[in-house]
Amino acid sequence: MMPLDKKNISIVGGAGHVGFPLGLVLASKGFNINLIDKNKKSLEDILKGKPPFLEEGANKLLRQVNKRKKIKVNKEINSISFSKFIIICIGTPITKSLKPKLTEFLNFFKTLKKCIKKDQIIIIRSSIYPGTFFKISKILGNKNKNLFYCPERIVQGKSIKELPKLPQIISGNKNKNLNLVNQVFKKISSKIIQTGVTEAELIKLFSNANRYINFAIANQFFLICKQNNVDYTNVRKIMRDGYERNTNLAKAGFTAGPCLLKDTMQLSSFYKRKFNIGYEAMKINEGIPKYIIKELLKIKNIKKKIIGVLGLSFKAETDDIRDSLSIVLVNLLNQYKLKVITSDEYYESKNNVSREYLIKKSDIIIIGAPHKKYSNLTISKNKILIDIWK
Repeated sequence: MMPLDKKNISIVGGAGHVGFPLGLVLASKGFNINLIDKNKKSLEDILKGKPPFLEEGANKLLRQVNKRKKIKVNKEINSISFSKFIIICIGTPITKSLKPKLTEFLNFFKTLKKCIKKDQIIIIRSSIYPGTFFKISKILGNKNKNLFYCPERIVQGKSIKELPKLPQIISGNKNKNLNLVNQVFKKISSKIIQTGVTEAELIKLFSNANRYINFAIANQFFLICKQNNVDYTNVRKIMRDGYERNTNLAKAGFTAGPCLLKDTMQLSSFYKRKFNIGYEAMKINEGIPKYIIKELLKIKNIKKKIIGVLGLSFKAETDDIRDSLSIVLVNLLNQYKLKVITSDEYYESKNNVSREYLIKKSDIIIIGAPHKKYSNLTISKNKILIDIWK
């Protein structure tokens, strides 16, 4: 049997927000990338040279690697057979009761076990609950000697720019293949950090929980300021001015998306539900849409007014609405039977109207996502603007 080519890499979840940018960057470094994904439309878009979602720099890079024929796409997991490296970038959701939803994730590795060869190297890139690596290792049995965990830590939308700057964390079995994994990631980053598996699992969860809690602090400060008719934006500006210890104080706003809350709750489960600060952060961050509703209901004749929500994605400059608090707000507005219209620069929906139409028709305009195009809006004085991001 011919040895597997070390230039061949399969990425499972290859059309997703973690796998696709990683695949592009690796392809640009000369690797032959096989993107495996269930999403047929996303794979078709990639073949046509169209990124499946907004990602800074993706259009140009995809054209370059397609021209060099460095990327192919597949729906079937058995297409990994020619790859030396298999990188796993599939989702690790939580249940409605905020516990890790591991069954489907672990079942995937039972399927993978039937396809892999002993000399293939498996790299888990997904965020995983502490102890998951060893459960996967047990599932793979005698094929587990080439299993590694290298958590992603990118900011969605800026992954391509960030990957070369971020130190890459590598953990797993300390054998000769550890050096091969190092060589792959050295192609995209100048700094490699080796650590233990449980440490790597916690580093990822701690990183996201830290950000989530910091956003909650900002939102709590915002609410305190609002209660006392004080401008939080100005308070924050002065706090940070020439005072380095306050430079990490975040802006207020919707803290949402598929990662921060999820990983904070994974950490809570690991800590036997005693991660009190994580729960308090969740109450604050998830409570912002309800706060806005409470303020709206104070407005006279609110049911006769048109409320426009400008921006539906979970953060700025993205078309991703997964776990968006802007969507939560729209749903609450509908529950209260208030008149609502929506618009977004990037997320397309048959229910959306144009930005210009929304501004013209709305009595109250709420900034749901801080897209750059919303930073200098011209709005008449007889309209109410609610912008918690400033």
